[in-house]
Amino acid sequence: MEKRKLGNSELEITPIGVGAWAMGGGGWQWSWGPQDDQNSIHAIHRALDAGVNWIDIAAVYGLGHSEEVVSKALQNRSPKPYIFTKCERVWNDRGEISGSLKAHSIREECESSLRRLKVDVLDLYQVHWPEPDSDIEEGWTELAKLKDEGKIRYIGVSNFNVTQMQRAQRIAPITSLQPPYSILAREVENQILPFAHKNDIGVIVYSPMHSGLLTGAMTRKRIASFSADDWRRRNSDFQEPALSRNLRLVELMREIGDPYGRNPGEVAIAWTLHNPAVTAAIVGVRSPTQVDGILGAASFRLNESEFQEIENAVSQEVA
Repeated sequence: MEKRKLGNSELEITPIGVGAWAMGGGGWQWSWGPQDDQNSIHAIHRALDAGVNWIDIAAVYGLGHSEEVVSKALQNRSPKPYIFTKCERVWNDRGEISGSLKAHSIREECESSLRRLKVDVLDLYQVHWPEPDSDIEEGWTELAKLKDEGKIRYIGVSNFNVTQMQRAQRIAPITSLQPPYSILAREVENQILPFAHKNDIGVIVYSPMHSGLLTGAMTRKRIASFSADDWRRRNSDFQEPALSRNLRLVELMREIGDPYGRNPGEVAIAWTLHNPAVTAAIVGVRSPTQVDGILGAASFRLNESEFQEIENAVSQEVA
């Protein structure tokens, strides 16, 4: 499987990585609903066996549970994949989530993630959200200290804008940026992605299939069956009138992918990888079958004609 250098690091990563958000299971604020841990473990194994070499997690996914699941999945794996996780989202005894970039909180989170993952060093540690904005410098300074101490190999940011990245850069280099990016979420194209590209900041995008909406497997019936704690029930892109527009775009991607044996989800991922600023895409999976459905995206690329066909369709739908 092809590998790409991540920003200013020495990490060579595959074009797609395992996203472990849904592996956190149910019962927390941003849950995707119930999830069987064995399915998660089997999905991770299937992806690693196919050559995927990194996993993206966050401590807040399942309030620590996702990191624990990943640790179990990697117990007897050799070589182990790169582990990317995140800090800043914290929670209390009632499961209420908030943001903290205080130095003591960042350090405690790092130690907790190392413990849950049962590793001595994190390959990439990312600030999940730049909140509170006023504490960005304090949090980034602490991350740089943890890197100097050898607890972290590289440090990155997620959901930062250009000004926030510039503030962090004055303290220590940024290895990577993790923004949302898909055919249906393009806000980062004008300023954020060009800035990252110019400054040798690797970009690993999340939700390239827009939380499952662009997979080709999403139907109105399936959306109606989402569990009560699935956050997508509250997302306007999964509701009318946007839903009909989005499903029409999925059918176009199906037409583009069919001649290559690629499904709409793989086309959606390839669309994000078409941007020269994007290093790789995080692909959330919940089962080995879902892994099989996205592996083709590691090598499938859109030609300019196909890319423009999607652009034209998006423009018409928005108009």
